[in-house]
Amino acid sequence: MANETVFKRYKSNPIITASAVPRANSIHNSAIVKFGKGYAGIFRVDEIDMNFTMHLGFSKDGIKWDIDPEVIRMDVNDPYLETKYRTYDPRLTEIDGTFYFTWCIDSPQGPCIGLATTKDFKDFKRMENPMPPANRNCVIFPRKIDDKYAILHRPSDRGHTPFGDMFYSTSPDLIHWGKHRFVFGTVPSGWQSTKIGPGPAPIETEEGWLLIYHGVWTSCNGYLYYAGGALLDIDEPWKVLYRTSDYLLAPTEMYERVGDVPNVVFPSSAVVDGPNIRLYYGCADTCISMAEAKLDDVVDFVKKHSF
Repeated sequence: MANETVFKRYKSNPIITASAVPRANSIHNSAIVKFGKGYAGIFRVDEIDMNFTMHLGFSKDGIKWDIDPEVIRMDVNDPYLETKYRTYDPRLTEIDGTFYFTWCIDSPQGPCIGLATTKDFKDFKRMENPMPPANRNCVIFPRKIDDKYAILHRPSDRGHTPFGDMFYSTSPDLIHWGKHRFVFGTVPSGWQSTKIGPGPAPIETEEGWLLIYHGVWTSCNGYLYYAGGALLDIDEPWKVLYRTSDYLLAPTEMYERVGDVPNVVFPSSAVVDGPNIRLYYGCADTCISMAEAKLDDVVDFVKKHSF
């Protein structure tokens, strides 16, 4: 199966642009989940002063969105955890009716992962940061594994990391994290040779955990971002069963190629609806688009186009 027959771009992409929030310079790399009779999202908004903030949004159909112009407020018990810096690239996972929200914080010591929970997308409880700096990406599995919370994350450095390996870690209480296991890293050449990082929350399938991730390679014109896929062992998710040698989605459309950061497809949310999957992704650090596929087709593609 050719990759263009797996994910079909929504005909009216991009679905969200800066016009959705008054102070937005761009809206991209955001988190979307099913909620109630529709959808809820946490959106990365790069404002006109280039401060990065996060905003709530709701939609009946996952296409047309109403995004709050005000920044998300959280209940924070420890002053150390008060957000003083730019916040960006959120991810969302639901476990038993609670939504777990991770994001990146620009701290003086380098990018750091934040964590909060909500049940209603009204009240947010700030938790301890799961990882010390520097770490750039973090997503939580949608159920406990071996009776522990589990994450995939990507250690970083203080800059725009020109490298990247993915790790798996677990916690009994969302505070103390350990059992760090290397999952996979870059390859010698091609679209995932500079760095990789976890995208949406892993999806449980009969073939293993389906992980959609971003892969980056460096051309003479800078970084290019693609979407790839992997299947991880259900019980030991640091064990990679399959990993795509071919990309699932590439920056080929004008709205993916032209923007604040050109040539970027950044997968950040995946919503499963019966046999179908909707992939929401940031485009050129400027807007958000959506593509759809059959979940079984994505799994088959990962298996057939694997290293």
